[in-house]
Amino acid sequence: MQISQRARAVAPFYAMEFGKQAAALEAQGHHIVKLSIGEPDFGAPPAVLDAMRGAMDGRPMPYTEALGLPALRQAIARFYRDEHGVEVAASRVVVTAGASAALVLATAALVDPGDEVLIGDPSYPCNRQIAESFGARVTLVPTTAGTRFQLDAESVRSHWTDRTRGIMIASPSNPTGTSVPADELAAICDMARERGAWRIVDEIYLNLSDHDAQGQSPRSALSYDPDAIVINSFSKYFGMTGWRLGWCVVPETLVPAMERLAQNYFLCASAPAQHAALSCFTSESLAVCEARRAEFAERRALVLDGLARIGLPVPVPPDGAFYVYFDVSDTGLTSWQFCERALQSAHVALTPGRDFGVHTADSHVRLSYAASADELREGIARLGTFVATLR
Repeated sequence: MQISQRARAVAPFYAMEFGKQAAALEAQGHHIVKLSIGEPDFGAPPAVLDAMRGAMDGRPMPYTEALGLPALRQAIARFYRDEHGVEVAASRVVVTAGASAALVLATAALVDPGDEVLIGDPSYPCNRQIAESFGARVTLVPTTAGTRFQLDAESVRSHWTDRTRGIMIASPSNPTGTSVPADELAAICDMARERGAWRIVDEIYLNLSDHDAQGQSPRSALSYDPDAIVINSFSKYFGMTGWRLGWCVVPETLVPAMERLAQNYFLCASAPAQHAALSCFTSESLAVCEARRAEFAERRALVLDGLARIGLPVPVPPDGAFYVYFDVSDTGLTSWQFCERALQSAHVALTPGRDFGVHTADSHVRLSYAASADELREGIARLGTFVATLR
């Protein structure tokens, strides 16, 4: 059987690979502290779980419209108005089988073979893999601690070519947990728009970001670039990773293409998950999610303090998501070696920088603090003992 070039070209998602190694060690009876996967330990809010149980009472559960339940699309539009002060027409909301499906649909609608797409390095690996699967020529733009490991207008300008057709940005970012400052993101979007290029902004972690001094939620890119394609999900803020439900907001002109693609690629997102997700937007569920956001901030402080104490520097503290990107250069190990040895000897699962690009692939490691506070304390203690043996 001939395997396609597309399939052969796709690199493994190393976070998942280390997860498999961790599972094998667990099967041998070891307690593994899992700090490698970005999966909140909270689960869905109670009202959402109740709604799912109610939906699964034996009633018929037919396909929904390809773009999603109208009521859910309206609820998402209201969420942008109430949480971010942005008016979004429900007709522009596309409900998808997770944020990954939203990225697939948006990329399929926008990318032709040979188009150049700019993505920051480090960044979430699946974004570039999806773009390349549709024939894009992805240019990974190196970033530094000075730019918060994010693209800035100057780096975008210096890497722009006649072939550049679009740009992908995640704010806050996986793996760094850092955001692009609002004025910088606006400048990047303005530049790309003026040059006729599309902008995909992944905001899956936006609602886990720190609020400002007045207690206001961070701004969506839609507040200064209403024609951007914005990706989001129920997985992170709402704790619904396995439910595989996400959405994107697209310009009206892109909706028909997205609908045709959704009809052919996925038919629709999970109907029971969509019905249950309506309960995400009640005041009760939002209060639960906000309490969890505060808990993540406490976990972040615990991890940052612990890493500093054991001598693993974090060049840029995160301000959103639930990741810390720390530097292992002083240990004498590459990030891959560090993660392998930390797993085998300390039984702590982490993710090497190789997953996220090339610029910091050997020097940095991602830690997810989506685990419980007790697990984080145990993981930091084990890493401290492990690091001490290297010095």
